[in-house]
Amino acid sequence: MMDYDRLVNLPKLFFDQADRLGDKLFLWAKRDGRFVGRSWKETAAEVSSLSRGLRALGIGVGDRVVLVCENRPEWLIADIAIMAAGAVSVPAYVTNTSDDHFHILNNSGAKAAIVSTAALAERLLPAAARIKDLNCVVTLEPADAGKSGVRLRAWKDLVSLGERQPDDVRERVGRIKRNELSCIIYTSGTGGLPKGVALSHGSMISNCKGAYKLLLELGLSDEVFLCFLPLSHSYEHTAGMFFPTSIGAQIYYSSAETLAQDMVEVRPTIMTAVPRLYESLHQRIRRGVDRERGLKRALFEKALELGTRRLERPESLTLGDRLIDLVVDKLVRNKVRGRFGGRLKALVSGGAPLSYDIGLFFTSLGLLLLQGYGQTEAAPVVSCNPPSRVKLRTVGPPLCDVEVKIAEDGEILVRGELVMQGYWNDPAATASTIRDGWLHTGDIGVVDSDGYIQITDRKKDIIVNSGGDNVSPARVESALTLQAEIAQAYVHGDRHPYLVGLLVPDADFAENWAKANNRSKDLAALANDRDFHAAMDAVVERVNKTLSLIERVRRFALATEPFTVANGQMTPSLKIRRHAIRKSYGERLEALYEAQR
Repeated sequence: MMDYDRLVNLPKLFFDQADRLGDKLFLWAKRDGRFVGRSWKETAAEVSSLSRGLRALGIGVGDRVVLVCENRPEWLIADIAIMAAGAVSVPAYVTNTSDDHFHILNNSGAKAAIVSTAALAERLLPAAARIKDLNCVVTLEPADAGKSGVRLRAWKDLVSLGERQPDDVRERVGRIKRNELSCIIYTSGTGGLPKGVALSHGSMISNCKGAYKLLLELGLSDEVFLCFLPLSHSYEHTAGMFFPTSIGAQIYYSSAETLAQDMVEVRPTIMTAVPRLYESLHQRIRRGVDRERGLKRALFEKALELGTRRLERPESLTLGDRLIDLVVDKLVRNKVRGRFGGRLKALVSGGAPLSYDIGLFFTSLGLLLLQGYGQTEAAPVVSCNPPSRVKLRTVGPPLCDVEVKIAEDGEILVRGELVMQGYWNDPAATASTIRDGWLHTGDIGVVDSDGYIQITDRKKDIIVNSGGDNVSPARVESALTLQAEIAQAYVHGDRHPYLVGLLVPDADFAENWAKANNRSKDLAALANDRDFHAAMDAVVERVNKTLSLIERVRRFALATEPFTVANGQMTPSLKIRRHAIRKSYGERLEALYEAQR
């Protein structure tokens, strides 16, 4: 067992495991269509060389290094190498626009950046060229600096340079304190611009300890993780990288495109996932069942029915029901478990709220699904359901060493080592979020008599999609209303896989279009006009090109009247009332998702 309480920092955690496990395989990635592994010893050697190479470039204690890379072994190697150099890792999403990269590079005061592919470099380099104090960009694969003037260094050359450096990485790592800054992970704030969440080594070590104690009853031994969520997200960074590292697990890198095939091939024992995965699989399984007829479909429905009753009304099961339940477990549930590789001990759901019905569906079909709760500001896990006592309508009790209380207004407050040091370069936002040592989560909830937390509402306006990504609606709405054709906008998408919107067309634009196309200028009539909708669609697509993938509005409806103070959809200070708009247009907005299926 890893002694989490005595661990001083994250690179030390990694090197200790590498010394213990040596030639055992650790990281797996596909090469020419098949998984190829590298050992703990090989990984540690490359981490050490890259870390020394970064030091040779002038990266020192406290310097920030931005990391733009898809999930692959080099992501972990770079992240730990940066920290081992005494520097601070700054992960960035591969979906970021150049403007997003510029904000992160500029706000963090980055001294260097690491980028994997030429395609990702195309968006990073124009931003890097605008940062005068940026030393260089390290490229994992060949990239062209073009006219940017940015100094490029090849990863392999930097590793080679590091191999020739005399400094002792282990000795330097030993001087890093647990409460020192390890990484800055950017997340959207209510103002629209991403805010950098400053996390200490101890905050993530605390999370790892909590996860270990939570899952210990599963008999942790020779675990296999399938890593497919973005490592730039705090959830996967901790739960899908540092936690498996801390228990000596193997990590296989996958992607959304190959996930279904990889689950069967890799046969993971633990998976961290977001609700979007379950929503997608639920739809896929349901579509397959709906195409079936006769006994096969009847058996599936019986497995679902009996599984649901066993969870919700166990007293209703007769002896006959229990015998049938054993039969459908073999004939139906084993096949469902087989889709996940057949040896899963647990699926951990986090990053966004999980629908009770989706959770019930998979649990009824024989999968242990543990829903948790957290946010980037808490490194990120606050609570999770324990394997031996799952309450699907809750997000479980707090992890060990985590204090939770409910404020007078119902807001969930969190205290413990897991809490961030603050927002980077934003003392005002930090002071409003951490008060008297308590993290104010912005979520409303209750704690039941067993200590389980139930989330009932969101105090803040950040949208958390079903993939766990934080999206600022204000930022997207601002981009939409900058267009001459759009007067007002409302963005919707909490707990959904993508954003949809409600638009109020500009009055002059609508009137001119109606006149030119021999239509009524009445907004209620235009809202259902296909040709007018197509004209507005062109505007939305124009805006989407300026936004990251998670911010793009996939579908939209047109409002039948403007948002006004008179109809209660705006405040006296002319801010939109989100709850009022949802009340008026909620069914139409939800129907946009149904229409896509």
